[in-house]
Amino acid sequence: MTVEKFLIYLQHEKRYSSHTIQSYRTDLLQFDDFVQVTFELSLPEVKYQHVREFMVRLMEDQISANSVGRKLSTLRSFYKFLLREEVIVSNPMRLVKAPEVPKKLPVFVDEAKMDTLLDSVEFFDDSFPSVRDRLILETLFGTGMRLAELLSLKEADINFFDSTLRVTGKRNKQRVIPIHQTLGQQLKAYVALKTLQNFDNKTIGLFVTNKGAAAYPEFIRRIVKRYLTYISSEDQKSPHVLRHSYATSLLNRGADLNAIKELLGHASLAATQIYTHNSVERLKTIYKQAHPKA
Repeated sequence: MTVEKFLIYLQHEKRYSSHTIQSYRTDLLQFDDFVQVTFELSLPEVKYQHVREFMVRLMEDQISANSVGRKLSTLRSFYKFLLREEVIVSNPMRLVKAPEVPKKLPVFVDEAKMDTLLDSVEFFDDSFPSVRDRLILETLFGTGMRLAELLSLKEADINFFDSTLRVTGKRNKQRVIPIHQTLGQQLKAYVALKTLQNFDNKTIGLFVTNKGAAAYPEFIRRIVKRYLTYISSEDQKSPHVLRHSYATSLLNRGADLNAIKELLGHASLAATQIYTHNSVERLKTIYKQAHPKA
């Protein structure tokens, strides 16, 4: 019951997405099962030693440091909530430190390769599925929006006059993203083509399946992965790779970091600064190729 009360708090007060809440639920139920089986304790009875044992178990099971850190973040939020609600008098997370996560540069696709893909008549035709697939790629690469933001797009969010998209991000925070002329034209053509399909199951979502149902996360992921396979040898071929590609392209073309932050919908500049590493690595590569003594 304590867990459910916490999840309701996240939904209504913190306004977290259903996907995030489901992740929190999974983490908390896993931890609850661990402390019940191992120590015969309820969640409010947990001490920091029990959390550390949980960490050890996860690492013995070869769970990545990144995943362990995410689960600990869930527990921090949970016990902070219990402390606020006076369910506990001492926070067991106070003495728990997350394992260090090795920094990874964001994976991105070179813009020249993306241009080649999107301009190719080999991969796209005039059929509805093909026009939709191309627009999904163009929208992700041309706006840098998150997968959840793409799925929440509605036709009413498109402003053809101003060439902008209204995007609803994390915690229902909205922002306006400018779109280039080609994307605007493709959006207009897609909306018209979608209307001609006369789907029985009408949905307010902009992107739909071949039968007109609302697009869903795995549907978008499959489309992105299928097309990126043609141009990228990277293991990661997800919608988020196109978000990274968008940010990296802007930075390489001289965009201000604060402007990129606003376009991406980041809460802090620290989240955006990781893209500067890609830019530095690109400069190093150019230097090694061009300088006579490199």
